Amino acid sequence: MLASDDAILEAAEAWRRAGKGVALATVIETWGSAPRPVGSHLVTDQDGAFLGSVSGGCVEVDVVTEAIDIIAAGGSKVLEFGVADETAWRVGLSCGGRIRVLVERID
Repeated sequence: MLASDDAILEAAEAWRRAGKGVALATVIETWGSAPRPVGSHLVTDQDGAFLGSVSGGCVEVDVVTEAIDIIAAGGSKVLEFGVADETAWRVGLSCGGRIRVLVERID
């Protein structure tokens, strides 16, 4: 079962209150057969704990890894995964679509 947006944002708030660094990933664009719709979220803390989904499980590890780097460095980054992308094949996004995910640190 996928986490609700409320649960994802509540986790982000709880982690911030606990003094942890937090990043939010949001699907901002999709093409073709994408596993999750625009607006889907995943929240990550500095230790790699996460809640939510931006791809139905196939690129989450890469998104979480990037989120941890963004928590440490600040700022934001747009990630793109697609069927023709070597990374997508490696992580399993072979559904024929492409997704763009905005990852940003929550301060």
